[in-house]
Amino acid sequence: MAERLTPPRPPSRLKREIAAAKRRVRELRMIGKALVATDHPVMAHIIPMRRCNLSCAYCNEYDDFSKPVPVETMYRRIDRLAELGTTIVTISGGEPLLHPELDLIIARIRGNGMIAGMITNGYLLTAERIHKLNHAGLDHLQISIDNVMPDDISKKSLKVLDKKLQLLSEHGVFHVNINSVVGGGIHNPQDAVVVGTRALELGFTSTIGIIHDGSGQLKPLQPEEREVYRRMKSFEKKNYSRFNHFQDAIADGKPNTWRCRAGSRYLYICEEGLVHYCSQQRGYPAKPLDQYTRDDIRREFVTEKSCAPHCTVSCVHQISYIDHWRAPQTISATPVSAEIDVDVRELVQID
Repeated sequence: MAERLTPPRPPSRLKREIAAAKRRVRELRMIGKALVATDHPVMAHIIPMRRCNLSCAYCNEYDDFSKPVPVETMYRRIDRLAELGTTIVTISGGEPLLHPELDLIIARIRGNGMIAGMITNGYLLTAERIHKLNHAGLDHLQISIDNVMPDDISKKSLKVLDKKLQLLSEHGVFHVNINSVVGGGIHNPQDAVVVGTRALELGFTSTIGIIHDGSGQLKPLQPEEREVYRRMKSFEKKNYSRFNHFQDAIADGKPNTWRCRAGSRYLYICEEGLVHYCSQQRGYPAKPLDQYTRDDIRREFVTEKSCAPHCTVSCVHQISYIDHWRAPQTISATPVSAEIDVDVRELVQID
């Protein structure tokens, strides 16, 4: 007779509280470091797996054939980010849970003293998998849920993922954020309220994202969508609201005036190991991470990006907000979005 596996026991409340307290201390250190000096990245998004198990109609960040980046290659990239002084590394994709050695990658991030985050569609989560993420030292996890019922736009629905969310609530010791969305392509804007309400019921934080086009640009909301957006903003904790205020202008179809620090305080490292401004401006500077230096970071810190006024890529806004009060940008750069072959829509990711 086959041996029955004992299901993992949920962590105690004390263990969760200790993990949250330690995480908060490291986050405060990160903010202090960012305020003291500007010549290091605050956050880097890194891609260990471009392949995804889903094919959402709006997404331009996946394929169905790529192999995982070898773990030793990922180690070198993570170590290089640490050498540059990076404080947060968020794993994205594709779908990172498809990477067979994801836990080792997370542990390497934490071993270098950096905060470890991950963006996932959640489909592959099990109780056992969540405990492995706990053990690896994951700090933050985000799932974007696009609707209540799956449709032709997205299968990332509350109906499909609710059991996964319950597992996260029961077994995870890391912070979980559920991002719901409004904007073009989402059939029922009211779904965002249902998703956000459920997230809060399970003890997670809840944020609202606005759909942008294939270059990360402005997508004004319709009246019903704006109403939902305003309601959802009340769900956000003060720390999220403070860093997401730029979305108010986007919801009203207005540009933002800000200093984008992409390529400096925020780095996007693709599966080839190249540094780009962000997921929607892949192609510049497109310099290998192992050749990226503090001189590059200093240059991009004062480089004005022409795509900034209508940008909705929230992770870049949030990180750039730290330095909104200093260092005017004196160099002009024209991102290469026109050269990227994308005609599909992509959802904002809140980190």
